[in-house]
Amino acid sequence: MAEFDDLLSELDYPMFIVTAPGGGCLVGFATQCSIHPPRFLACLSNKNRTYRLALDAAALGVHFVPADRADLAEVFGGETGDEVDKLAQVDWHEGPEGVPLIDGCANRFVGRVLERVELGDHVGFLLEPIAVEHGTQGEEFTFHRAKRIEPGHEA
Repeated sequence: MAEFDDLLSELDYPMFIVTAPGGGCLVGFATQCSIHPPRFLACLSNKNRTYRLALDAAALGVHFVPADRADLAEVFGGETGDEVDKLAQVDWHEGPEGVPLIDGCANRFVGRVLERVELGDHVGFLLEPIAVEHGTQGEEFTFHRAKRIEPGHEA
């Protein structure tokens, strides 16, 4: 469906870094999916290491990537956790449930994994926020900027 791919390539939306104990990856497929109760859906490629880590995780971290932190997007999108320790390349600290919280992302939350849903080549992780940090960080790093990153693995 080339026409569909062309249509979707025009969308521009925020990119996120999702972390699980032991790693993380850059994610473009993520959205709030309920107001009451608050819920967020983060979709991970079933080919990457973060997905495998998330299968056993009680919670995941979701980081809003600032526009001026392309370096973080490059590490988490341009490297594969199968070959490198991405967390060793950035400053971070441990959050609730042992979830790595990346320094440099002022807006982030940790969400308890409520469900895992097969969605094709991605698996949706339905998250319930259990800890939220909301700071000032300006504009977000978006999909169109992320398209310039050579992926660490196929999607």
